[in-house]
Amino acid sequence: MPKKTRGLARGLDALLPELDTTAPGAGQEIAIGDIDPNPDQPRHIFTEESIAQLAQSIRDQGVLQPILVTPMKGGRYRIVAGERRWRAAREAGLTAVPCIVREMDVVTQMEIALIENIQREDLNPIETAMGIQSLMKQCGYTQETVAQRLSKSRPAVANLLRLLTLPESVIDMVRRGTLSAGHARVLAGLDNDDVKVSLAKRTVDEGWSVRQLENAAALLKQSSAKLPKQEKPLHVLPAELTELETLCRETFGMRATLMGTAKKGKIVLQYYSQDELERLNEVLQQLHN
Repeated sequence: MPKKTRGLARGLDALLPELDTTAPGAGQEIAIGDIDPNPDQPRHIFTEESIAQLAQSIRDQGVLQPILVTPMKGGRYRIVAGERRWRAAREAGLTAVPCIVREMDVVTQMEIALIENIQREDLNPIETAMGIQSLMKQCGYTQETVAQRLSKSRPAVANLLRLLTLPESVIDMVRRGTLSAGHARVLAGLDNDDVKVSLAKRTVDEGWSVRQLENAAALLKQSSAKLPKQEKPLHVLPAELTELETLCRETFGMRATLMGTAKKGKIVLQYYSQDELERLNEVLQQLHN
């Protein structure tokens, strides 16, 4: 398949210079029921809240920007850009929406959908990575080619694609927004999948910053230490000891693990930076005084 030479960085205008999707009266009215979503849409998550808010705006002001579609067989149309507007218009009770109809091949459809979502910052990092991966597979693009077409650096593209090598449970955390792209990049640099999952869970549970996660990862690499497996405790602690463990964690501001019984055992406090060690010292000094 021949490669296109036009860049995508300027969005829809760069791909279709004659297309003005914001001009008043642009496009034609097409029945909502005749329009289908794009199966290659890079955006997979549409929150009910955001759709409801846009639907209310459409009820008040109408659809301000036409939906870009391409004609299909049987008199139907496929969305290229604007699926969120289409969903919201349907929820708002509209029977037709303004559209701009353009003939285009599948590759161009994918490129437009990806760049529009990236420009609007509508995609989470995993969706962006999956969109880039699809472009590379469908078009035979290299990372360098994709980087040029999206006006991104090649390392930025490589870092996004590395996120897809993470364990599925970690990918899901990033997709849902409970783990940031910065955290995910740190985890992607580790070799052991079990360690990635354990660190991801602790990052979410304990609210680690990216810097704290970097420190923990660096310590593991230097010492080749293994994380205690939270999902496989030696035994179930009695309720009063569980409360004590929680109190230790909250008092010292770091991970605390209590092992043993009410008669005998030990408490392990874990720190992953000099700052955490200094904070521990301050708390102990206060308790001593």
